[in-house]
Amino acid sequence: MDNRVGEMEVFTLAAELRSFSAAGRRLKLSPSAVSKLVTRLENRLGTRLVVRSTRTLQLTPEGETYLARAQRILAEIADTEAVVSGGGRMLPRGPLSVNASVGFGERYILPLAGEFLTLFPDVQLDVTLTDDIVDVIGERVDIAIRHGPMRDSSLMAKKLAESSQVVMASPEYLKRHGTPKTPDELIHHNCINFNFRRAVEGWPFRDPVTGRAEVRPVAGSLKASSGSIIRQFCLAGLGIGRVGRFHVEPDLEAGRLVPVLEDYNPGDMEEMHAVYAGHEHLAVRIRAFIEFLAERL
Repeated sequence: MDNRVGEMEVFTLAAELRSFSAAGRRLKLSPSAVSKLVTRLENRLGTRLVVRSTRTLQLTPEGETYLARAQRILAEIADTEAVVSGGGRMLPRGPLSVNASVGFGERYILPLAGEFLTLFPDVQLDVTLTDDIVDVIGERVDIAIRHGPMRDSSLMAKKLAESSQVVMASPEYLKRHGTPKTPDELIHHNCINFNFRRAVEGWPFRDPVTGRAEVRPVAGSLKASSGSIIRQFCLAGLGIGRVGRFHVEPDLEAGRLVPVLEDYNPGDMEEMHAVYAGHEHLAVRIRAFIEFLAERL
């Protein structure tokens, strides 16, 4: 039986280093030996995995797909060996890629990263913060933190937390323009909105007498792609915004921002989920990080 795992390990290292020579030095093999192993793998698969050049190697689309699967298989093998060597205890290890929005990542992921790595020192944590929706499978992301209701998909999700919404502004803005006493008065204010289509356009408010909720259109000279940007605009005194409270909790506590129209707050919540491509045999490093976040949040 041929050594498919060995070929997989050689290819993965060469692909990650983008060099046969670098992989050879790490494995104590000659560059030609590494190249021959990769060529043997390509011949067996019947497809080209790399485009060779004198300076570096580039992966073909098939090579990218094989690399992503190989990395996960090798991580699973490492997990299995860890179970045996650890006396049956599953030890998280290997690379773990996490994607989160800028606001959530700065508020929670970054401060907790050190604690997680102290608990699980054999995990290599790779964090990307972006307000764009990433393709979890296509971009090989292990865990993505997403906000709002989950759409039907082939991905798995675990609810981590939920956050109330708050309408707020800086004391300086309110001093210059006055504090709105009812939602009707927002027509006289610069309201900062999101620049993407949301499930509910406008801001919802609850009538404190009848208890009925109604969405009110708001307008202003500023729009933004994320709650963290709206927070910055509000801190600069440029208008009134409405975001998840987790974005601005420290600012509210410090008095840098002030909640307004709280009597009309409908109490709607925004859920946050850990989204991942998985099944019942989820890699231990992924499960460990999701459980860690759920406990801390």
